[in-house]
Amino acid sequence: MPKLSPTDPLIHPDCEITQSTFGAYTEVGRGSRVLHAHFDDYAYCDRLSDIANTTVGKFANIAAMTRIGPTDHPWQNASLHHFLYRSEYYWADAEPDAAFFERRVARRTHLGPDTWIGHGAIIKPDVTVGAGAIVASGAVVTRDVAPYMIVAGVPAVPLRERFPARVAERMQALAWWDWSHERLRAALPDFRALPAEAFLEKYEG
Repeated sequence: MPKLSPTDPLIHPDCEITQSTFGAYTEVGRGSRVLHAHFDDYAYCDRLSDIANTTVGKFANIAAMTRIGPTDHPWQNASLHHFLYRSEYYWADAEPDAAFFERRVARRTHLGPDTWIGHGAIIKPDVTVGAGAIVASGAVVTRDVAPYMIVAGVPAVPLRERFPARVAERMQALAWWDWSHERLRAALPDFRALPAEAFLEKYEG
């Protein structure tokens, strides 16, 4: 497998990328669709992910076949069908509903740094998943997820804290995800070997 690049995202075959931007060492898995999104440094998604109108935080881990920021239909109207807003598909003299598309793009989903989105999970628009949180496989997230919380189910509910609250606060204050590439490399053995609290004790202050 090719190494990741500090300048160019690794986009695997059969992807559809539309009006999206990518930071350093980012990757998009085979067959994924990324629309109006931004991947911050080190973020990646696995194959067949569908990500729209989303800000993906640093070191976010997105498993295969996920749906993040799925767009909605105009359910309050007489019809749900996209002839309402993709009207030019059906009539030569009709224009698309630009205001509808602007509202869609404005409904942003936010994934915090070092989050893990499990296989097949769905995260709705206008939802924020806090730093270090885990979304279990198959979960449907309709509300914000607190930092370092593990959520599961349909709709997703808190399962348990990943770390005790005080440890989670300290980890957010440390914000290792903002370290330089060189500092991350130097700390790699400790990332691998030390439990969270021991890591904090070594690197705080």
